[in-house]
Amino acid sequence: MNTFETDRLIMRPWRTDDAEALYKYASDGRVSELALWPRHTSVEMSREVIESFFMPNPLVFAIVLKDTGEPVGCIGIVPEGDEHYSVDIGEREVGYWIGHRYWGKGFTTEALRGLIGFCRNKIAKLLITTDAGNYASQCVAEKCGFIFVENYMYNGVETKAYKLLLT
Repeated sequence: MNTFETDRLIMRPWRTDDAEALYKYASDGRVSELALWPRHTSVEMSREVIESFFMPNPLVFAIVLKDTGEPVGCIGIVPEGDEHYSVDIGEREVGYWIGHRYWGKGFTTEALRGLIGFCRNKIAKLLITTDAGNYASQCVAEKCGFIFVENYMYNGVETKAYKLLLT
């Protein structure tokens, strides 16, 4: 089972019994709007996302607070073919989000640094795309060493791309 830890976090696979925690944060429009996915409207929808999207992908992790055991966000590798930007050979896109209550506390940066370490020697290059207005995600990418590549449009949304060479 793929799991890794940082000082304050455990990144582990999602489980069906995480549905209520996922709904708690994914039903917040402030999170879903910036993450560019639909706002969750029920615990059942969150359960379906876990079972249909998260669990089949062994490189998608719940961001779990060590001190409470609660999943408060998600980080992982976007499935091949679902990228938001054209990827190079050996490159994979990273996606992440965290519940609004935990914004500005360094958890996402910590989780991304952990994922970078987990991916080192497995993946050559990582890509991050963010909504052009999502300054917090851009700061997370830059704090972790990602370099801005370009502005572009994705489904009518102004977006930014960042890359990090791992090898």
